[in-house]
Amino acid sequence: MSDSVQRRPGNFIRQIVEEDLRAGRVRRVATRFPPEPNGYLHIGHAKSICLNFGIAEDYGGTCNLRFDDTNPHKEDTEYVEAIQRDVRWLGYDWGERLYFASDYFEQLYDFAVELIRKGKAYVCDLTPEEIRAYRGTLTAPGRDSPYRDRSVAENLDLFERMRAGEFPDGSRVLRARIDMASPNMNLRDPTLYRIRHGVIHHQTGEAWCIYPMYDFTHPICDALEGITHSLCTLEFEDHRPLYDWVLDNVSVPCHPRQIEFSRLNLEYTVMSKRKLTELVEEGYVEGWDDPRMPTLSGLRRRGYTPASIRDFCERIGISRADNVVEMGMLESCIREDLNRRAPRRMAVLHPLKVVLVDYPEDRVEALEAPNHPQDPAMGSRRLPFARELYIDRGDFMENPPRKFKRLVPGGEVRLRHAYVIRCEEIIRDHQGEIIELRCSHDPRTLHANPEGRKVKGVIHWVSARHALAAEIRLYDRLFTHPHPDAAARETGRDWKDFINPDSLRTLTRCRLEPALAEARPGDCFQFEREGYFCLDAGSGGERPVFNRVVTLRDTWAKIEQQLRGENSAPGQS
Repeated sequence: MSDSVQRRPGNFIRQIVEEDLRAGRVRRVATRFPPEPNGYLHIGHAKSICLNFGIAEDYGGTCNLRFDDTNPHKEDTEYVEAIQRDVRWLGYDWGERLYFASDYFEQLYDFAVELIRKGKAYVCDLTPEEIRAYRGTLTAPGRDSPYRDRSVAENLDLFERMRAGEFPDGSRVLRARIDMASPNMNLRDPTLYRIRHGVIHHQTGEAWCIYPMYDFTHPICDALEGITHSLCTLEFEDHRPLYDWVLDNVSVPCHPRQIEFSRLNLEYTVMSKRKLTELVEEGYVEGWDDPRMPTLSGLRRRGYTPASIRDFCERIGISRADNVVEMGMLESCIREDLNRRAPRRMAVLHPLKVVLVDYPEDRVEALEAPNHPQDPAMGSRRLPFARELYIDRGDFMENPPRKFKRLVPGGEVRLRHAYVIRCEEIIRDHQGEIIELRCSHDPRTLHANPEGRKVKGVIHWVSARHALAAEIRLYDRLFTHPHPDAAARETGRDWKDFINPDSLRTLTRCRLEPALAEARPGDCFQFEREGYFCLDAGSGGERPVFNRVVTLRDTWAKIEQQLRGENSAPGQS
C-alpha cells in the first residue's frame, strides 16, 4: 500500500478493499475500467476512471482498460481511439493491459456451451415482444417459455447453427435457465446471446453473427483477467445476483466481487450517451468535443486541465447515495487550478479607441509586466505602449452611476502596468455613437502615485498598433435549467427545449496583447478582469480563437440565488 492512500479521502470502497487485503481474501488488487465504444467519455466516466485507476495505484495493484465491444452496430474505432486518448489525458496508464471483450468471444461461446450442457441455458424461439410478455411484472411472476425444456442435444445443435448463421436476426436467442418467478427481474431467464447479421465488428470483422449480452460477458471477462473488485455504478446493483450466478455456474478461475457506487449527476448537463449523441447528430452542438459538452474532449478543448478534473472527482467523493453535484463545484476546481498556473495577459473584448493627445506619435515604450502577480518564477513580459490604445467599452461611461470607478468625462483612471490617463474629449460618429476618446496622460505616474494622488480605477488596455486581432468565444452552460431531464418530466416538454440559446456568444473584434501570438493550442491564460481563456485546438486561421474556460467569479451563483428567491413562497428565501 502506497503512502498516497493516507492522503486520499476514505470511502466505503476503500474500506472494503483494505479489509479484503487484511483478511487475505485478496493478495493484489486488480480493477478495470470497461467503457462501451459507442460514444465519447463524459465527466461521469471521469469519476469511474479516477476511482478504478486510483484504487489500483494506491494499493499497488493494476487497472485494465477493457472495451465492452459486444454491440457492434453502435460502436466505432473513432470511439475506441477517443476513449484511450481521454484516459491518458487524465493521467492514467494501463500499460500492456488493453483488452476487448471480443478478445474472449471464443471462450465466451465455450462457456455458453458449458451452461447448455449443465441444463442451465436454452435456445428460445420467442420474439422479443413475447419474451417481454412472458417475463411478468414486479408484482406478478413470469411464465416459462414453451422452449424452456428443450433437450441438451437440441439446444447444442440450435446454438451451433445460430453461430453458423442459419437463422435471421430476432428469430432465436440463448437464455439462461434460472427462475421465472424470481422477485429480481434480471434472473427471469435473461438473454445471453442474440443474433446480429450484417454488421462488421471493428475488431473481429465478420467472424461472428451472434454476440453475447453484457450481463454474461462482463463477469466472465472480469474473472478471466483476475479482477478482484469490479466497481460499477448503482444501476447495476440489481444485476449483481446475475453477475454472481454466471460466475458460479461456469468454470472460471476466480470470482471477482462486484461493488456499486452512485453515478455522477451534474447540474446543467445530461449524462446519457443517447442524449449526447442526439445533441451531436441533430446539430445542437458542433461535435463531441464542443466546449459546451460535458465530454472529456469538450472540457479539454474548453481549457479544463486533468488536474482540475481529478480534483473535482476527489472532492465529490464516493458514496452509495444518489445526488446532483453543483456545476459551481466543477468550475471552482478549474478556477483554482488556473489561478495558480495560468499566466496573466490583457485582452480587450469590446474595443473602444483611445488617443493620447499629449503622447508623441512616433514613440513606443516597452513596459514591464509580471506574468503572474503571486509567482515571480513565471517571469515577466514586455508590453508595447504607444499613442493609440484600445480599452474595453464597458470601462467608459458618459453618464456614470455614483459608484462607477472607471473612466468618465474629465475623470482619471490608471492603465494597468502603465500611466494614469484623463478623458478630455469624446468623439462620435454621424449617428452619435462614441467611437473614440481623446485623453491625456501623466508621465509621472508610471508605476507610481506622485504627490500622494490616488486613482480608484484600474483598467486593462492594449496598444492599437501592436494588438493581435482575435475571435473570442464565450461559452456558457448548455441548459437553462439545472435539471433538464427532471424539468422535461415535470412539464411534459422535450428535454431539448431547455437548451440555452445563449450558450455560445462569439466576439469577432477583440484585441489582445501581442505576447499571445506565441500561444499554442491548449494554452490557458487569465485575461485580466475578464476570466480564464484557452487557445482553441482548432486555431490556425488568420485570427486565433480563444475559448472562455470559466469566469473569474461564480456569477451563476448569484443568478441561481435570485431564481430561488423568486420561486420561493412568501417568507422564504
